[in-house]
Amino acid sequence: MIRKANECVSEVRENMRGGEKSVKITHFFDEKNELNSPARLCARLELEPGASIGFHQHEKEEEIFVVLSGRAVIDDNGTEVEVAPGDAILTGNGAGHAVKSLGPETLQLMAIIVPFAE
Repeated sequence: MIRKANECVSEVRENMRGGEKSVKITHFFDEKNELNSPARLCARLELEPGASIGFHQHEKEEEIFVVLSGRAVIDDNGTEVEVAPGDAILTGNGAGHAVKSLGPETLQLMAIIVPFAE
């Protein structure tokens, strides 16, 4: 299946997970109807400078981020690290994380959430 960029569905979430401002989520595929894997999210996240996703945990699943553009500070279970394009983040199984866009450009992340096999 090929999905052209202009065919993807987007949504905006305000104060995501207790964060600041809004996060635009562009779903590459409809996770409930198009993916055969148990993936819970396969999307591009966009955060304007100063926007953030609040600290939260993933139980019995992993989240993978790849920084496409922009800069961010990632709180990786209590350790803050600045990330830039090409950097990847893996979190889950009870570990917590948060994301804050540093600017000056919009932070774009590829995000995939996959539950563990039972």
